[in-house]
Amino acid sequence: MRQLQGMDASFVALETRNSPMHIGSILIYNPETAPGGFVRFKDILAFFESRMQLSRTIRQRLVRVPFDLDYPYWIEDPDFDLEYHVRHIALPKPGDWRQLCIQAARIFARPLDLSRPPWEFTVVEGLDNIDGIPKGSFAMVTKVHHAAIDGMSGVDLLEAMHTLTPDELAPEGPDPWKPEKVPNPVELLGKSYLNAITNPLKQIEVAAKAAPGLAKALKGMVAKEFDVSGEMIAPKTRFNRKISGHRVVEGRSVPLADIKMIRTTVEGAKVNDVFLAIVGGAMRKYLLAKDDLPKKTLTAMAPISVRSKDEKGDMGNQVAAMVAPLGTHIEDPLERLRYCHDRTKNSKAMTDAMGARNMTEASKVSPALWMSLGAQLYTRLGLADRGVGPVFTTVVTNVPGPPVPIYSCGARLESQMGLVCLTDGMGLGHVVQSYTDEATISFTACRELLPDPEFYIQCIEDSFTELRDAAKAALSAPAEKPAASKAAPKPAAPKKGPTAKKPAAKKQAAAKTRTPAKPAKGGTKRVASRNPAARKGKGTSKT
Repeated sequence: MRQLQGMDASFVALETRNSPMHIGSILIYNPETAPGGFVRFKDILAFFESRMQLSRTIRQRLVRVPFDLDYPYWIEDPDFDLEYHVRHIALPKPGDWRQLCIQAARIFARPLDLSRPPWEFTVVEGLDNIDGIPKGSFAMVTKVHHAAIDGMSGVDLLEAMHTLTPDELAPEGPDPWKPEKVPNPVELLGKSYLNAITNPLKQIEVAAKAAPGLAKALKGMVAKEFDVSGEMIAPKTRFNRKISGHRVVEGRSVPLADIKMIRTTVEGAKVNDVFLAIVGGAMRKYLLAKDDLPKKTLTAMAPISVRSKDEKGDMGNQVAAMVAPLGTHIEDPLERLRYCHDRTKNSKAMTDAMGARNMTEASKVSPALWMSLGAQLYTRLGLADRGVGPVFTTVVTNVPGPPVPIYSCGARLESQMGLVCLTDGMGLGHVVQSYTDEATISFTACRELLPDPEFYIQCIEDSFTELRDAAKAALSAPAEKPAASKAAPKPAAPKKGPTAKKPAAKKQAAAKTRTPAKPAKGGTKRVASRNPAARKGKGTSKT
């Protein structure tokens, strides 16, 4: 039996019917590499069963302390049933990308049963009409409670359920797993009493560790190594209200080489800065079209992993938060990228000074009862709709994936798209991921707050296209080329699918004068990619 830490417990406390606190993904597999060229559902069950010992998450369930007087505990579930957690459905005809997104949104909207290990994988067959994906392929919609994993430990769970070759054998040796007895309420209350006595000592210890970081942060502010400006406080938007229990999900794939090319146009910029600039441009376009764009820049919460190498296989969350302004007040895409890089660099300096690890440790000693009551009151009083401003506008979490192909039950993973949990006051979240030579940008939203996902995904496409074209123009113009970018590699073209091209002389003018995207009547133009999401005329997802 092992107790959750503060941040993990907060995700349990935040759980409501309308705010299920799980994260997940849509994974698409091509069975041509599997034995016989196909995969049966019973093969998937057998494959998972043979590898369960590689992940602690799979067979552990939560036990909550009565009245939430203390943090919950993880125990090895004595009633574990693999077939409950791995499910099987098929898309109706024609089996296209829009239908897959609709099913994924419906699955993702349903809360997990927290009396069982908090995860579900749903195998989806019938993917017969998705561009770039062979018939016979299947998808897997995953959801795992955020109390169990963060982005990096989620990658470890992904690794446990995949192999590096299609014919890799199951782990050798016996499975050492043993179930545990479910503790009774008296035992749990006794443990909570002891923790209540020792918690003040832990708080003093954490405060002592945090003191040098706070002093360093104050010193950095005085020395102007970073600044705390009003840009860090988010204006309220239509996405920062009380959410419903309905979801929409969508995503697009772009060549990872294009993302890396774009970052070379701004000295010191990171791949994450490019993603922030793309999301900022998309939100600007969407809100401009709704005549609802604040003059002040929107912000994103960007999680930072503080997980050490020794903690790689541990469950739970080892993350701190960084606020990243998105530059939604800037029209020019390259100027927005420069702005995002500058402000992200400032936020990182502030986070480093305070100590990201110290932020995480402080959450471990927050009183469990007050955490639970605070989360419930925020929802029940509807504070998100009562003028209580958001800390940030949205979430943009960057999860690096494997740089080489991986396989599950012998089937090759073709593409992956992340899904994220939502809470009252935060009705739109983004996940950016990389896998081999692709990068995916996806979003999860409350259907009532974002009723037109096909338009928002078009805004994301247009934001990427404008930034890519502006970057190409800047790199190909010798007179305007920055000294640091002279040796920048030429941008790589997408491997598959045509891309829309503009005359070179009109690229910069088009980037500056383009008006906000409007929903297309006969289908929208997609970013060219081998990903099934990048196709023409499809992409709406509603529950």
